[in-house]
Amino acid sequence: MSTKNPVPAHQGPLSPEDYDETLPVASSNPDKPVDDPGIEEHIERYTDANTAAGNRAYAQVVGMLALVPLLAIAFVVIYFAVPRDWYIKFGPLHSYAQHLGLGITGGLAVLLIGLACIHWAKQLMNDTEISDERHAMVSSPEDRAAFQKEFDQGAADSALGRRRLIGGALAGAIGMAVVPAVVVLADLGPHPGKGLRKATIEKTLWADGVRLVTDVNKRPIKASEMEIGQLVNGQPENLFDLHGVEFQQAKAKSSIVVVRMEPDRIKIPESRKDWQVGGILCYSKICTHVGCPISLWERTTHHLLCPCHQSTFDLGNSGVVVFGPATRSLPQLPIKVDAEGYLVAQSDFTVPVGPSYFERDSRHDYKDGDN
Repeated sequence: MSTKNPVPAHQGPLSPEDYDETLPVASSNPDKPVDDPGIEEHIERYTDANTAAGNRAYAQVVGMLALVPLLAIAFVVIYFAVPRDWYIKFGPLHSYAQHLGLGITGGLAVLLIGLACIHWAKQLMNDTEISDERHAMVSSPEDRAAFQKEFDQGAADSALGRRRLIGGALAGAIGMAVVPAVVVLADLGPHPGKGLRKATIEKTLWADGVRLVTDVNKRPIKASEMEIGQLVNGQPENLFDLHGVEFQQAKAKSSIVVVRMEPDRIKIPESRKDWQVGGILCYSKICTHVGCPISLWERTTHHLLCPCHQSTFDLGNSGVVVFGPATRSLPQLPIKVDAEGYLVAQSDFTVPVGPSYFERDSRHDYKDGDN
C-alpha cells in the first residue's frame, strides 16, 4: 500500500498538491478534480427515425388503453352474472369462477394502464436528455420560474399535442378502471341504518318461551336442579335449528351464563324483581368491552371476570362493572319457568348485547342505583 503524499485529514476543498503525484489531476478546479464528462452522444430512437414504427407504437398505446373499459365492463358483468358457487377445476385444485374472472379482468385492466404508460414514455415522449446541477433545498423565485418553464416544456414533450387520443384514452381507461372498485363496495354490506341495526346486531334469538339449554349437550336447564353458586354456559334452544354462518352469527349474540345465588345476598332492583327465579339470574356471556366470551366465575363475590382485559361484572348487582375497561353493565335476560319447571326467556334482551358502537342508544343501560 502506497503512503506517499497521503491526503491530509482536514476539512474544506482539496488542492491538487494534496493528491498523490502519481495520479493525474484531470481538472484545474479543486472542487471538481474530475471534469464533467457531460451527456453522452444522443442516439436517435427508432420510433423517431422511422415514422411507421412511431405510428405502430402510438396504435399499441391507444389499443391497450382501449381494452381497459372493455375489461372493466367484463368485471361488472362477471360480478353480477356469474353465480358465486360456480368453480373451475385445475386437476386436484379448484377456484371459484367469479373470483377467477374478477381477478383476471381487474388485474389485466390495471396492468394494461401501466404498460401503456411505460410504452408511451419509452417510445413516444420526447427523447431529449438533459442534466442539471444540484441546488439548495429551498428554491429561489428564479428557480421556480425555471421549473415552470421546464414543466411546460415537459408537457409539450409528452407528445399529447400531436397525439391527443392518448390523453383521452388514458383518462377514459383510468375512469373506467374505478368502476370495478366502486361495484365491489357492495360486498361491504348494506348501510347500517337504524332499522337494519334493530333487525340484526340489536336482535337475538331470545323471545318469550324460548328454553335455556346447556351449551355443550343442549339439555334444557331445570330450575330445581341448579345449585347455589353454580354457573352454567347456555344457549337458546332454537339456536341448534340453524347451520353454518347463520348459526355462528346467532351464537355470537345469544350466548348466556346462568347463575344461582343466595336470594338474600344479591341486590335486585325493583324494575327487575320478576327477571329472576329464586336467585337464578341470566346474563349475556359477551363482554361489553370488545366482545370476548366471559365465564370466569367467582362464586363467593358474585363477580364474573373477562379473560381478555379483566373487566369485572357484579352479577349480584344487575351485572354492573366493578373493574376494568368495560363501561356498560352486562345485559340481563328476563327469565321465568315453564309448566315443566324448565327455565325459559320472558323476552329478548332489553338492550343490545356486546361491545359499544357509535350509533348505539345507551339511555336504557342499567346503572348502579337504578330501580
